[in-house]
Parts: sequence; C-alpha cells; structure tokens
Amino acid sequence: MTRTVRPIGSATRGTTNPNRLRRMDRWIAATHAAALRRSADPVAVDLGYGAAPWTAVELLGRLRTVRADAEVVGIEIDPARVAGAKPYERDGLAFVHGGFEVPLPGDAGRRALLIRAANVLRQYDEGEVTAVWERLCGRLAPDGLLVEGTCDEIGRRHVWVALGPEGPRTLTFAARLGSLGAPSDLAERLPKALIHRNVPGEAVHAFLRDFDRAWAAFAPYGALSARQRWMRCADALRADWPVVDGPARWRQGELTVRWDALAPGG
Repeated sequence: MTRTVRPIGSATRGTTNPNRLRRMDRWIAATHAAALRRSADPVAVDLGYGAAPWTAVELLGRLRTVRADAEVVGIEIDPARVAGAKPYERDGLAFVHGGFEVPLPGDAGRRALLIRAANVLRQYDEGEVTAVWERLCGRLAPDGLLVEGTCDEIGRRHVWVALGPEGPRTLTFAARLGSLGAPSDLAERLPKALIHRNVPGEAVHAFLRDFDRAWAAFAPYGALSARQRWMRCADALRADWPVVDGPARWRQGELTVRWDALAPGG
C-alpha cells in the first residue's frame, strides 16, 4: 500500500496577479545568471504560486532569457490549485502538490537551483520563519538561491531576502519609483522576519530612517526624475550601510544591503 505523505506547511490565501513578481524576477535573472548558465540542472521552484499559475509561467519566460533550457516547477499545498494549473504545463514547466519539503520531479536527490517564495511566509508567525528558511535552504543545490519576500498586489513595492545554502545574505528594496512617497513606504512590505522589527532599537528601523533623511536631502534631484533622487540616496547610504549593489541596479529602483546589518536584534 502506498503511503501518502502530507505536505509541510499551511495553505495561504493564494492571491496572485499577472506580472506581480516582475521586480523580483528581474533581479534574479540579473544576479543569479552566472549560476544559472553553469548549472547542470537549471531547475527553479515557484513555491506557493497561488490560485492561478501566472507567476510560474512568467518565471519560466524570464529565466529562459538567460538559459534556454531552464525549468520551473510550481509547487502548491492546495491540490485544487495544482489541478487548475495542470493545463498550463508544457516543456520545462510542471506543477506538483507539495510544501516546504519541495518535491521535484525525477531523481529523489534532485535539488533546486532557485526557490522563489513570494508572499508565502507573510501569512505565518515570525517565530516560524527561521525553521522554514533552514528547511528550504536544505533543498538548494550547492550554488542555489532562495528568494523570500513580500510585495503589494500589483508589484509596485517589494522587499526580499536572498539566502544561500548557508543562510541569509542580503535584503533588497525595490519599487516603482514614480509611485513612492518615501523609502519608508516600503516598510509595510518587509518580509516576515522583519515586518514587526521596524521599531526604535532595531537596525531596519534605523536604516529606513536614514533612507528617508537622504530622500529628503536629495529632493531637488526629483525635478530631474525619481530615479536620479533614488540613485543619489543609494550612493549616500554607502557611507554608513553595507550597500552591495551599484548604479546598474539602482537605476531599476532597487537597493540591496547585507543582511547581517539589518537582521533582527536579540
């Protein structure tokens, strides 16, 4: 008799929209391109893709601009969502039932080059995040990447953590700059590990305070464009914070900081 293994995790609301994760995908395609090109098994996971398969379909298209034979596996804990996504399967795109155990088609020892978990842990308790991160990182290939974060409903504002097999590396803030009132507007999209830490005494609160101060100081550059204002802020922040990217990413409305500088205190 075959024993049914219950997926690890809980069903989430499943809210999704086309093109919602474009900022995260754009960053992945740029920063993880070298690993994608050299991988013997370029398989990526869209974990918890939601009530519709749009984000998995889009991820495949974006990764294939870097690697023509990239594969995407959409994983959902809700069997009805998997059944609804099956008609969209094609070469390089599959949908399977599962959770944080990250089941992959084929060899049982197969590991993912990329796991993207967007708007999944938002619905969990903060105390559960570390264990989930460790479990997911354990399913990565040696040069794999886990990207976990939160965005708004149409993808204008997004903040994500990038983790390797060893754990968290960086935190990225990304926004459609024309709609941004101040950098601290991104606070409501902090990932679960930080969403309750935007309070005095925590590093992420201090960072957003400094970001807002720089945004105010460089307001005259807004007459040129919101992009110029953002880029000036990013450059100024490097004096006090370990910003790890540069103008090429800043122009995209992104800013990436080393995780250990913003990690929760205590």
